[in-house]
Amino acid sequence: MEIRRFKKEDANEVSALIIKTLRTSNIKDYSAEHIENLVKGFKPENVLERAINTNLYIALYEEKIVGCGAIGSYWDKIDESALFTIFVLPEYQGKGIGKAIVQTLEQDELFLRAKRIELAASITATPFYKKLGYSYKNGITKPDDEGLLRLEKFR
Repeated sequence: MEIRRFKKEDANEVSALIIKTLRTSNIKDYSAEHIENLVKGFKPENVLERAINTNLYIALYEEKIVGCGAIGSYWDKIDESALFTIFVLPEYQGKGIGKAIVQTLEQDELFLRAKRIELAASITATPFYKKLGYSYKNGITKPDDEGLLRLEKFR
């Protein structure tokens, strides 16, 4: 497996990866209507925009994009960052790819300069992030109005 920075030509494949993962993995915890609303925000042009505003990485296995993840500043703060768009194709989940993506994000300059890192986790992914040392922000263990749990890690 290789992890590298996103390139513009990756947008279609990354979009398809995210949409497939939402429809396959996240559907277990969310309504079909909720998932389809999320899908609308992950078209290739949305992925390109995310890549402009964050440091977006992709994981490749045998030249196929199997995962992605991004890190950006948290509300333009220098001492806080946020993780975004972490997805692994369903058929590759449980093989250490997600962990490798998060470890890569945690070596990025935006992570290393931050004292606090936040992420908005799906119900589906929360146990994964908790294993990697992220904890509930302000002790809140119930999803917010967007159906997400706010997690954080301090350095």
